Amino acid sequence: MTHTPDAYSRPELLTAPQELSRVLARPGPHPLLLDVRAAEEFASGHLPEAVHLDLWGFSLPDTDEAPLRSFLWMIEHVLALRGVTNERAIVIYGDTSDLRAARVFWFLEYFGHPDVRVLDGGMKAWLAAGFAVTTAVITPTTSTWTGRPQPTTLATWRDVRDGIGRADVALLDTRSDGEYDGTNVRAARGGAVPGAVHVEWTHNVTTEGTFKRAVDLRAVYQTAGVTPDRAVITYCQGGYRAAHTYLALRLLGYDAVRNYLGSWKEWGDRHDLPVETPGG
Repeated sequence: MTHTPDAYSRPELLTAPQELSRVLARPGPHPLLLDVRAAEEFASGHLPEAVHLDLWGFSLPDTDEAPLRSFLWMIEHVLALRGVTNERAIVIYGDTSDLRAARVFWFLEYFGHPDVRVLDGGMKAWLAAGFAVTTAVITPTTSTWTGRPQPTTLATWRDVRDGIGRADVALLDTRSDGEYDGTNVRAARGGAVPGAVHVEWTHNVTTEGTFKRAVDLRAVYQTAGVTPDRAVITYCQGGYRAAHTYLALRLLGYDAVRNYLGSWKEWGDRHDLPVETPGG
């Protein structure tokens, strides 16, 4: 399955509804389809063969070693319960190319899955293309899968702290304007990581909920100074929007991108870490 709107550097990280439909029409084995929407949305209709996986709300506000290890073990276990194996390709979809899909994508990349991608445009694009859905429920086949963690995809508070002031590191704030400038406070303190570049995650997608063309996406980040020669650490409030921008940059071929899993909930609550308030 390949998807090449205006030549992404990593087009294999997405698939289009037409491409996925052709794959599902062929004799198996088929990819494992993970529907990451809310349970009520899944129940009202989902792609044929899809299993449900809702990780919304699973956040970690402490990236010290022990809680981080426990949290990631839990996520890994839930993925195995949904039938994840390294031998089977995975396609993730949400309502659109949304935060839910991007975050599960990031988890699977962190665990080293060799073939994972997102259905570009999600359920809305699937329906718009005229493809069928079903309400039949498939019971997942539990696996004994364990991942091969890729530490270079994940950032802790220490990594962010150590990146402050470095010209070769871009700290990338993917939150809203109000959160970034400190007028919308969602932790003990408002504001931003000192020196962080601000590009809200919504700049990654079109009004239809698909990822923007590569030329447009690339312009967004290069204009902001987030260039491929810099190591990038994305953050938001809890690692969801940051995962979306992680995927966007991966599509563009950025090799050194990490998601700060604890994000602002951890950083803003820790009074020993520096904060700036761009809004004054």
